[in-house]
Amino acid sequence: MASQKVLVTGGAGFIGSHCVVELIEAGFHPVVIDNFSNAVKGEDVPESIRRIEKLLKTSIEFHKLDLLDKPDLEKLFEKHSFSAVVHFAGLKAVGESVEQPLRYYRVNLTGTMNLLEVMQAHNVHNLVFSSSATVYGDPQYLPIDEKHPVGGCTNPYGKTKFFIEEMIKDQCKAEKDWNAVLLRYFNPIGAHKSGEIGEDPQGIPNNLLPYVAQVAIGRRKHLSVFGNDYDTVDGTGVRDYIHVVDLAKGHIAALMKLKENCGCKVYNLGTGKGYSVLQMVKAMEKASGKNIKYEIAPRRDGDIASCYAEPTLAEKELGWKADFELERMCEDLWRWQSNNPTGFSKTAAS
Repeated sequence: MASQKVLVTGGAGFIGSHCVVELIEAGFHPVVIDNFSNAVKGEDVPESIRRIEKLLKTSIEFHKLDLLDKPDLEKLFEKHSFSAVVHFAGLKAVGESVEQPLRYYRVNLTGTMNLLEVMQAHNVHNLVFSSSATVYGDPQYLPIDEKHPVGGCTNPYGKTKFFIEEMIKDQCKAEKDWNAVLLRYFNPIGAHKSGEIGEDPQGIPNNLLPYVAQVAIGRRKHLSVFGNDYDTVDGTGVRDYIHVVDLAKGHIAALMKLKENCGCKVYNLGTGKGYSVLQMVKAMEKASGKNIKYEIAPRRDGDIASCYAEPTLAEKELGWKADFELERMCEDLWRWQSNNPTGFSKTAAS
């Protein structure tokens, strides 16, 4: 039988591109859309997609498309019959969402509503959604399992993820032939072992590890550590970091789950281990052999002290668990960063 066509929204981004690799290797046929809001343009396709084509010696169907453009999306669904959709597309910076809430609500919520409506109209009823541990808000207990209360989000980005989860749950309740797997990511880092694709934030990185890597490579002078008076091992924030390739494989497991007509399911994707900011700095120093300068800065609005997953449900029900240790995450990140000092572009974005 022909391999199944899967629509990947935001497939040129960090997690999306790694997922495209795993989809192809698992025998799926991804069709990628992206609006380039956080992806570097190659000739006609995103540079990340161009590199995957070269790496896997294949060609990937790509369309420049924005989910806010519903007529364009309709055209795409008329042209293809998709067996499922993996939905990554969205704005994703916590700090920026606090400053620009309406933009976050417009892009993330309207974009997803358009997608769900077009899926419904074209009888595509299988969805994997890229959600986030931010839906849990400030943890009431650790580790966080899927039964932990959601919705007490500390920022608009988290709220958009929560609202989208609710929309999908309601849709699955109303339409019994819908299946959805909501994946709550913890903190994806690292890169594909080829060093050809990785995280390439446009502008100043919002996430710790890309920032640390840019300090190590000499693109930035020092790291600001936001707060060293949290109730943690060394006073700095603790997070559950997961290798992006492990995360991507979780999406393949989720697609397999949809085939069981599973209804709406929710899973954490994390390792279950928490590491502090300073522990991560040390691990990156080891991987890169560089000294990484940092300065302590005031706490950031909306940040929490500790957050790590109870990941056993995914292992039990999806047969998935994270394989790669911290050392490997840092080595792979460093290989990507040192092979690509300015990311996918020839010159650095400031």
